[in-house]
Amino acid sequence: MSPILVLDDVSVKLPAGGDRSHAMEKVSLSLAANEILCVVGESGSGKSMTANAIMRLLPGAVTIDGGRILFEGRDLCGLDEAQMRKVRGAGIAMIFQEPMTALNPLRSIGDQIGEMFELHSELSAAEIKARTLALLEEVRIPDPALAFKAYPHELSGGQRQRAMIAMALALDPKVLIADEPTTALDVTTQAQILKLIRDLQRRKGTAVLFITHDFGVVAEIADRVAVMSKGEVVEQGTTASVLGNPQHAYTRQLIAAVPPLKAPPARALSDEPIMTIGHVSKTYRTGGFLGRGQRVTHAVKDVSLVLPKGATLGIVGESGSGKSTLARCLVRLINPESGEIRLNGVDLASLSREEMRSATRDIQMVFQDPFASLNPRRKAGEAVAQGLIVHGMARPQALARAKELFGLVGLDPAATERYPHEFSGGQRQRIGLARALALEPAVLVADEPVSALDVSVQAQVLKLLAELRQRLGLSIVFITHDLRVAAQVCDLVAVMKSGEVVEAGPIGKVFGEPQHPYTQALLASIPGRGFGEGQGLAREAMA
Repeated sequence: MSPILVLDDVSVKLPAGGDRSHAMEKVSLSLAANEILCVVGESGSGKSMTANAIMRLLPGAVTIDGGRILFEGRDLCGLDEAQMRKVRGAGIAMIFQEPMTALNPLRSIGDQIGEMFELHSELSAAEIKARTLALLEEVRIPDPALAFKAYPHELSGGQRQRAMIAMALALDPKVLIADEPTTALDVTTQAQILKLIRDLQRRKGTAVLFITHDFGVVAEIADRVAVMSKGEVVEQGTTASVLGNPQHAYTRQLIAAVPPLKAPPARALSDEPIMTIGHVSKTYRTGGFLGRGQRVTHAVKDVSLVLPKGATLGIVGESGSGKSTLARCLVRLINPESGEIRLNGVDLASLSREEMRSATRDIQMVFQDPFASLNPRRKAGEAVAQGLIVHGMARPQALARAKELFGLVGLDPAATERYPHEFSGGQRQRIGLARALALEPAVLVADEPVSALDVSVQAQVLKLLAELRQRLGLSIVFITHDLRVAAQVCDLVAVMKSGEVVEAGPIGKVFGEPQHPYTQALLASIPGRGFGEGQGLAREAMA
């Protein structure tokens, strides 16, 4: 079968002054009808730039300076903007990575999907509404009539992604480009979206270009795979050949970095608890007037857990399960309304603000988004030194200690003079670790510390955490929705659902013999579940 989309030696030039001259260099790919081609690689590999080049949505200073992009034999590089508008949506449609950013917050979901028909058809208003409702039902959004009237912020992440898919499918495109559509989603929602895309593709015969950095997703849905690195395609072939017998060193490196789901052999744990969480609850009340009609959400409900000294306790579950709320209760960023949190015998929940400031030396937090948690106007070294200065250390000594901490987490001590935007995502996460370790805490609370990182950078940060735990005697509370990561770094795990711990115990037992239906559902939803067994980080690196 002849391909419907062909990239023939396509190059995309970047503005002068960057780390390389081209975002894409002589990229050649082909996509046939009724086929799913996964383009995989790390940040900066050129995956998303490939999608934007096909759609002719490149930033103003970025230009295509070589090659052809053929859609049904027609070179898209030669079309003007008016001609490309007819191709977008009707011929080639795109699902963007972050639907909250791609959707207009001031317009209802129904209006935004309906606009596709307004621009590209002569349907009446009634016909447009009927077609839009049918699309919302087709992508399996609960209560399509309610979603039709809703605004983006009123839908969950998975529902917003489904609305984006409905918009992309509105005009029955022949090619669907999906740019990291499941990266920010929980494992069960991710599984639902992958199944939806696969089912729609098979039913409609659509060709799908699926961009991802997750090899589990590749193993789950791809017919063929193309691996990109620094703007070049370094390897491509069938899914079985690329994943089963990778030829390029970069492909082998990426696959080796995928953590297997199977937990390593259990370590002997201390009988001495460093932290005890007893019957902690936190409730949010929103809306209503004078207490009437309020919505009550039990974010954390009667949670009791024990963290042994030197151990890593994983907290896993979907968005809204209460993981991050519990983490913030532990470090008193928010106050639990009941229960106790004992660290070395002291109940943190009962301390005053002044007393808690002193106690923070013993418990520190690593945040999910290091860029958002670092002051963009403050040098990285100053951010790390700030806690030491607040706790009484002189500024020169604190800055000197910051350089030592940079070395501890694998950064160049001279980089303390740089600003956050001058670092990569993995480097910023290392800065977050250095800042948390500055006060030499006994307990580190890590809230999704690797969820936004590429697989190889993720492996580096996880290895670093394991080394720091061993070298410094840290005890860690590790919050994550990635069960593969939890399996590799955690000694114990607690599974949360709707604010409650539904199952807890040693990681090998909980993941190997799950008892609760929710835990079983989470494990069954992992894309490419068997992929990575025997691969991943070396067992000794995680010891």
